[in-house]
Amino acid sequence: MYAFLLSTAVIFVAELGDKSQLMAMTFATRYRARQVLLGITVATAVVHLASVGIGRLVGTAFSDHQWLVNVVAGVAFLAFAAWTLRGDELTEDEADKARRSTGAALLAVGTAFFLAELGDKTMLATITLATKEGWFGTWVGSTLGMVLADALAIGVGAVLGRKLPEKVIKIGASVAFLAFGVALVVQGLLAR
Repeated sequence: MYAFLLSTAVIFVAELGDKSQLMAMTFATRYRARQVLLGITVATAVVHLASVGIGRLVGTAFSDHQWLVNVVAGVAFLAFAAWTLRGDELTEDEADKARRSTGAALLAVGTAFFLAELGDKTMLATITLATKEGWFGTWVGSTLGMVLADALAIGVGAVLGRKLPEKVIKIGASVAFLAFGVALVVQGLLAR
C-alpha cells in the first residue's frame, strides 16, 4: 500500500506542469475527455510497467548496497526538482499535430503519450521508485498519479479555458522533489 500511495503522490507532482498535461488539454479540445483519458491510461500503464521492470532489475542488482540506491535515487529526485523548475513546454508544432491528428482518438492519444513519456521525468521517477518499492504498487500508483494529473489539466482547462498557474505549479513540484531527494540522500548516507 505504501508503494501505491507514494508512487501516486510522486508521479502526480511530477506530472504537474509537464508537457503531457499540455498535450492532454490540447487533445481534449479535439476529442471527448473520456477518450483522451483512456488513451493516456493505456499508454501510461504500458510505459510505467516497463519502468517498474527496469527499476526492479536495478534494485535487485544493487540489493547489497541499498544505501547507494538511496543516494542515487535522492540525487535523481534533486535532478527532477531542477528539471521541473526549468519547465517543460509543448512546442507549437507538437500542439498543431495534436490538434490536427486524425484517426481513432484512442490510437492518436495513446501513441502520442507513449512516445512522449519515453525518457520523460515521470518514467525516470517511476524507475527510481521501483528500485526500492514493490513493483505492483509502484506501477498502479504511478499510472494513477499521471492519469489524475492529466485529468486535472483537462478539467481545469475546460472549466477555466486558460492555462494553469504555471509558475506556482513549477515551484511547488520542485520543492516536493527537493524534499524527497534530500530525504533519500540523508537516509542513504546514514545507512552506510
